[in-house]
Amino acid sequence: MHPGSFRPLMCHEPSVLTADIMDHLFHIRLSEVGSNKRRAEELVVPFWRDYLQDVEEQEGPSKLGKILAFATGASVIPPVGFSPQPSIDFLHDHSSSPRRCLPMANTCINCLKLPLFDKYGDFRERMDFAVGNTQGFGRE
Repeated sequence: MHPGSFRPLMCHEPSVLTADIMDHLFHIRLSEVGSNKRRAEELVVPFWRDYLQDVEEQEGPSKLGKILAFATGASVIPPVGFSPQPSIDFLHDHSSSPRRCLPMANTCINCLKLPLFDKYGDFRERMDFAVGNTQGFGRE
């Protein structure tokens, strides 16, 4: 008689993605403290967070879903969460030609690999290009 009462218990309704949710969802794997790699990575981590904030403010949750799908294959957080937890690694091998370096993802292990840049504009441009030119597992 009251199907609406049981809906939250029986049917999963994904929460709206926000920059904060995305930031807390990904575990950032940094190199050893004091290393040159770590210094380069620590420059990019704020770029990642700024990018999430900018996307949320300018394009909303649907673009955050595309970023999540780029990294994990899922555009929403599954009811039981991710296994393994989404993570962020860094592309050190591509630092010799940073202009051509794009973020990469391994959706089997939910790992997003970020390129290393000195300027936020370059980081954002490469992220937008990669996410915008991904087929999305044939769902689009």
